Amino acid sequence: MRIGIVCPYDWSVPGGVQIHIRDLALRLQELGHAVNVLSPASDESSLESWVTSGGDPFSLTYNGSVARVSFGLRATKKVRKWLQTNNFDVVHVHEPLSPSLSSLTCWAATGPLVGTFHSSMDRSRILQAGYGLAQTVLEKVYGRIAVSEAARKTVVEHVGGDAVLIPNGIDVDFFAEIARTAEKKEMRIVFLGRFEEERKGFAVLAEAFNRIASQFPTLQIDVAGPGEESNVIEMIEQQFRGRVRFHGRVSDHEKALLLSRATAYVAPNTGGESFGIVLLEAMASNVAVIASNIPAFERVLNFGQAGLLFENESSEDLARRLIEMLESEPETQKRTVYASEYVKEFDWKFVAQRIIAVYETVTFNQLPVVENLRGQVMGRFSKRREQ
Repeated sequence: MRIGIVCPYDWSVPGGVQIHIRDLALRLQELGHAVNVLSPASDESSLESWVTSGGDPFSLTYNGSVARVSFGLRATKKVRKWLQTNNFDVVHVHEPLSPSLSSLTCWAATGPLVGTFHSSMDRSRILQAGYGLAQTVLEKVYGRIAVSEAARKTVVEHVGGDAVLIPNGIDVDFFAEIARTAEKKEMRIVFLGRFEEERKGFAVLAEAFNRIASQFPTLQIDVAGPGEESNVIEMIEQQFRGRVRFHGRVSDHEKALLLSRATAYVAPNTGGESFGIVLLEAMASNVAVIASNIPAFERVLNFGQAGLLFENESSEDLARRLIEMLESEPETQKRTVYASEYVKEFDWKFVAQRIIAVYETVTFNQLPVVENLRGQVMGRFSKRREQ
């Protein structure tokens, strides 16, 4: 198949959605499909040959985070040209309701469209205010996928309809192989992500570390992600600051090494998450996982069987769980072994096949995707005049 994939967020700044799309595209290509990804890109020089720039992104506050998206007339022109240039059998749009290349593609394209919903939102003023616009997007999407029950619930409650549940995937073998060859584990906690965003919960982890650092004098923290080191250090008590290592942005290989060498990966996110790819990566790296008990993380960790859960936003409960993990090695090892087997269900070898099955369903007896923004706008305008 000739497959087009639309990424809503800046390709040059890796995040969960971008990583999901990248890995899916690579897997589809390994299976013999022709794939091209359309994405905003702040650094076009680093784009892979199979990625088309959708323009320079701008920052937009969306779902409790700052998203870097492309939108407007210039972005629309790029979407139309991309559709006209490629004769796609199917176009797979990620986060179709976001104000981005994704929604622009839904408006501009006619034919087999698949949408994947990643976000989890208890309330969305954008969706509530723009319900009518959301419907004009969704009516174009033949196949709907949600990466988690939380994401599916958002679709059902905000805009109606339903979606098939297909989780995020990871390359289990990549992380497992690095874990097998990594150096001996150190007494370290790993935090990965945009620690300067409040909902990522680093402040909760920092306070928990301050509570137990004296009890475990060799325990240290590895922090990796975009941001300023000073903003990490200032959350740690003065006497413990020498036990924090800041790595900034890291490659996939560096991330896998950090996980494999650690005692535990901690995900203290306070909300707004619909899945948790990094939890899977830690599980595949054979490292203990401790996460806040938000619904998405509960499901990824199979309700505590694959990792410890702590009360959301409670540094005291996180400290208690860290002590439990550090002092109960047999139980920790038991959960880690279970997790390393359980995570295989999320391998791209299986997840990609389920996505392909959706493609095959929406393309059956259908013509390829074509660009027809002008015709669709005029058609909708004519219908309104008739009414």
